[in-house]
Amino acid sequence: MKTFSIVIPVYYNELNLPDTIPQLLSLDDKLPNYRLELVFVDDGSRDHSLEILLDFQSRFPETIKVVKMTRNFGSMVAIQAGFTVATGDCIGMISADLQDPPELFQEMISYWEKGIKAVFAVRQDREDPFMQKQFSRAYYSLIRKFAITEYPDGGFDFFLIDRQIVNEINHIQEKNTNLMTLIFWLGFKPVMLPYIRRGRAKGKSRWTLSKKTKLFIDTFVAFSFFPIRILSIIGFVVALSSFMYGAFILFYWLFFGIDVKGYVPMMLIMTFTSGIQMTMLGVLGEYLWRTLDEVRRRPHFVIDRIYDSVLTQNSNANRTAG
Repeated sequence: MKTFSIVIPVYYNELNLPDTIPQLLSLDDKLPNYRLELVFVDDGSRDHSLEILLDFQSRFPETIKVVKMTRNFGSMVAIQAGFTVATGDCIGMISADLQDPPELFQEMISYWEKGIKAVFAVRQDREDPFMQKQFSRAYYSLIRKFAITEYPDGGFDFFLIDRQIVNEINHIQEKNTNLMTLIFWLGFKPVMLPYIRRGRAKGKSRWTLSKKTKLFIDTFVAFSFFPIRILSIIGFVVALSSFMYGAFILFYWLFFGIDVKGYVPMMLIMTFTSGIQMTMLGVLGEYLWRTLDEVRRRPHFVIDRIYDSVLTQNSNANRTAG
C-alpha cells in the first residue's frame, strides 16, 4: 500500500486545529488504497497549538506525526522541515487555517496516479480583503513579468508533488527562497486545478506585511536577474547623463564663461545621484547578505522533537538540516 503524506505548517493555529485535523483525518476513508500520514510542523507557536496537536497524535499515533521546531523559522522553512520527515510516495501541502479545501487532494491523487508529478491548486479567486487581493495580484504579476513567465497567475501554496520532487528539494537546501517558486522552477510539467480560496473563519493570520515583503524580495533575488540588471542600466544612464552635462558645462565655460551660479541644479544633481547610489547599495546588500547566509552553512532549521508514536517520541531530539 502506498503512503500519502500531507505536510501542515502550524503557527498560532489553536483555533483552527480542532476543525482542521478531523477534516484531514477524514481523508483516510476517502482514500482507501493509501496509508495516510499527517505531518504537522509546529513552527515555534506560543499558544496552545502544540498541546492540541499532541492530544490528537496520542489518539492517532499511526497517522499523525508532530514536528516541534526549536523556534519560529518561517512557513517556508517549516514546510521544508516537514518534507524531511514525510515518508509518502506523494506529498501534499496545505495550510492549517482551512482556507483550502482538503477534499481537493482526491482529485490531485487521481492525476498523480496517471504519472503527473506535480499538481498545483491555483487560486482563481480568493475571499480576502480588497487590499490583500490587490497585493497578491501585483506580486504574481511581477513574478510572471520579471522572474518566471509561465508562473500561475493566481499563485499556489496548496499542492501535491511526487517523492522525486521532494527528494530534489531536500537535496537543494536553498535558504531565503520561495519554496513554491522553487518547485515550479524544477521544471516538472504540472497540472493546475483552479479553485476559490475561502476566507479565514477563525483566528488571526500571522502572515504579516514584513513577511510578505521578505518573500517578495527573496523571490526576485533567487529567481530573477532583473534587480541587478536594472541597476546596471540606471548606472549607465546616470553616467552617460553626467558625462553629457559635464561636456556641456565645459563647452559653455570655454566659449561664454560661467558666473558663480547653479546652487539649485547642483544640489538637485547631488541628491538625485546619492539617492540612486544608496538604492544600488541596498539592492547589492540584499544579494551579498544572502550569499553570506549560504556560505556560513548554518542549518535551515533545528527540530527539537518528533512525536510519531509513543515508543519513539523521545528519541528524535535536536535534528538539524543544513
